[in-house]
Amino acid sequence: MSRVERRAVPRVAASKGVAFSKSPVLAVNVPNWRSRLVLFVLFSAFVALAVRALWLQGVSTQFLQKQGKSRYERVVELPAARGKIMDRHGQVLASSLPVKAVAAFPKEVLKESPDRLAELARLLEMPQSELRAKLDPKRTYVYLKRQVEMDAVEKIEKLKIEGIDTRKEYKRYYPQGEVMTHLVGFTNVEDKGQEGMELFHQKNLMGVPGSRRVIRDRLGHIAEDLGMFREPHEGKDLTLSVDSKLQYIAFTSVKNAVEKFNAQAGGAVVLDVETGEVLAMANYPTYNPNDRSKLTGAQLRNRVITDTFEPGSTIKPVTVALGLETRRITPDTVFDTNPGFMMVTGKRIRDTHNYGVRNVGGIIQKSSNIGVVKISQMIPAQEMWEMYTKLGYGQAPRFGFPGATAGRVRPWKSWKPIEYANMAFGHGLSVSLLQMARSYMIFARNGDIIPLSFLKVDEKPVGQQVISPKTAAQVRTMLESVVSPEGTASKAQVPGYRVGGKTGTAEKIVNGRYSRTDNIGYFVGIAPMSKPRFIIAVMIDNPRGALRTGGSVAAPTAADLAANALRAANVPPDSSITDIIIPDEPVEESL
Repeated sequence: MSRVERRAVPRVAASKGVAFSKSPVLAVNVPNWRSRLVLFVLFSAFVALAVRALWLQGVSTQFLQKQGKSRYERVVELPAARGKIMDRHGQVLASSLPVKAVAAFPKEVLKESPDRLAELARLLEMPQSELRAKLDPKRTYVYLKRQVEMDAVEKIEKLKIEGIDTRKEYKRYYPQGEVMTHLVGFTNVEDKGQEGMELFHQKNLMGVPGSRRVIRDRLGHIAEDLGMFREPHEGKDLTLSVDSKLQYIAFTSVKNAVEKFNAQAGGAVVLDVETGEVLAMANYPTYNPNDRSKLTGAQLRNRVITDTFEPGSTIKPVTVALGLETRRITPDTVFDTNPGFMMVTGKRIRDTHNYGVRNVGGIIQKSSNIGVVKISQMIPAQEMWEMYTKLGYGQAPRFGFPGATAGRVRPWKSWKPIEYANMAFGHGLSVSLLQMARSYMIFARNGDIIPLSFLKVDEKPVGQQVISPKTAAQVRTMLESVVSPEGTASKAQVPGYRVGGKTGTAEKIVNGRYSRTDNIGYFVGIAPMSKPRFIIAVMIDNPRGALRTGGSVAAPTAADLAANALRAANVPPDSSITDIIIPDEPVEESL
């Protein structure tokens, strides 16, 4: 055996001499059940993963797709254009103009240079400090400014500032400005009505917004347009009863009167006798709805329908009409008003002057409190209350206008004799100027009263008969005498036209007491008397100066309004008298 062969034998023997399982060091004592358990667990895990994969890929596909879309897909609202508001002749009073809202992702925008941020602030018309305050890095998305004009938006977009986002919206524009604002109202930044017709007809005007599905990147930019989801539907247009020409005339007349008599405020309303349409409704002070940055509560108040006052002498024709209708009096019935005052349950009622013995027509012409009280003493309180109710006093208004007040008339059973006497000449109850104007429908028409409307009327409404046509004609004759040189409303005369009406002056209640220095003067008139077309009511609140009564401040304002309105409406003259005669000392109604 060679040396090589001898060396190989031990190696083979060595490699084969010790078995692996017999080595005490290398031996592994693992029970069979443990290995099988591990194998089972691994197999179960693979089965679970397979089942989960099948579940995700098959059963819950829609859920996963929805979750995925929520990460990148957005639904962008497409605002609907708000309906236009127009006057009775189609002139636009309110329309929506396209603008944009400028928003930002603060963390991205703040990376820009100070110069570019300063330019952005300038285009947004805000101080840099305000812009930086809005760019709070803790916020993900923030509006910088709403309703930005398109030319400014174009300049902002040219800056190409990362993180700036613009969204389409609409801004309301009011061509008539302060002249029409108390009637039309205005909308807020969300294009929702806040006042006037904008508020009352919000549902029809607003329309239905649409939507579009898009894919946005992390900066909010639209990366892909997935198409229309829902078409927007524009709001319906609204045609009001108001006449823009008459509205401007009414507003100008009230504004001039407030300034002339140094008054606190004023209001006027013009009604169409045939249809009940509100042709004009003006208030002063007022505001510009296109710029409400300095709006105050006094400017916002629509005094014609929201403010109530004691009607004073303007209610005297109602008392007389009830007496005539129930045949307790005739136009020629005579009453003795001497000596210029009378006592009712220990309380004094007085006239401005001692008018002596007067018939019913003379009582209205001179506005005698005593004469009207003596007429009311012939009428049961319940009948007077029913008359007030039919005219709408103290009743929930149905004018179709937000904020309209009901006024106040207490139940007749609670009236004391002195309270009833005061009500006969307009104290102890309250009405709005619009309520007062509407009640004169029974005189301007043939004794019936019709609903008022702020929308254009296509068909003439059916009236409710309150008094007979004969009584209405008799009262019209008395109202015309009030505007004669001998009446309390001589300053209400209109050259070339026969007009009639009644003045009123009421002391305002201050701290629970009637004030001797604060009062309201008003006038309610009908024009022209031969064929009534308009009812015109004017209120001058708290005039300061020598002229304070309704005959001195409200009557001439109504005359100016009526003269211009009649000519603007092409109403033919019904009188040959062109010279106005005003006595040196006009008759003033009793307070």
